[in-house]
Amino acid sequence: MKILVIEDDKKISSFLLKGLKEAGYTVDLAGDGEEGLHLATTFEYDLIILDIMLPKMDGLTLLEKIRTEGYTTPIIILSAKESVDDKVKGLQSGGDDYLIKPFSFNELLARVQVLIRRGQRVSPQINLKFEDLVVNPLTREVWRSQKLVELHVKEFMLLEYLLLNPGRVLTKTQILEKIWGYDFDPQTNVVDVLICRLRNKIDKNFKTKIIHTTRGVGYVLKKN
Repeated sequence: MKILVIEDDKKISSFLLKGLKEAGYTVDLAGDGEEGLHLATTFEYDLIILDIMLPKMDGLTLLEKIRTEGYTTPIIILSAKESVDDKVKGLQSGGDDYLIKPFSFNELLARVQVLIRRGQRVSPQINLKFEDLVVNPLTREVWRSQKLVELHVKEFMLLEYLLLNPGRVLTKTQILEKIWGYDFDPQTNVVDVLICRLRNKIDKNFKTKIIHTTRGVGYVLKKN
């Protein structure tokens, strides 16, 4: 699941980035309205979190442009303005929810989950499958040979990334950027450790191995 956060306050954006990633979401960040509009209309997101007071283009103008161009991505508005009129204006401009600053992250996360589930009901998420492996991206349930496999957040994110790129060798740098979201030294062993943990749950007790190493390059999901 991919979320776009459009927020110029560095403290708030850092807080949101950290919390959403810990909850298992992939997050992009825009620090002004123009960058936010570019990202929102260039890439596909499951949800957008939008601040109203932004440099270069205010949030309501950005919101109206997104809707005018036909994008239906769920949008949560963040604002310090708490009057009924402000809420109505935000929702009438195309917002799906309105959250007043300061806010509880748990409340924001609950609203994010509700809107994403609502969107999934409109456009149901198809299970990801490879051989006897089945993954539900919405519920984050994983089955191998019809046996439920329990994965931690980053293990699930890595497996989903592999499933979305079957047969394609993913480098350590690509995996680092996708799972951790910021630059690591490519020589670090965090990817190897995560791959090992995932293999222990997905491959170890099954006859057919599907997670393979391409020496000197990276990892790939494929049949033996």
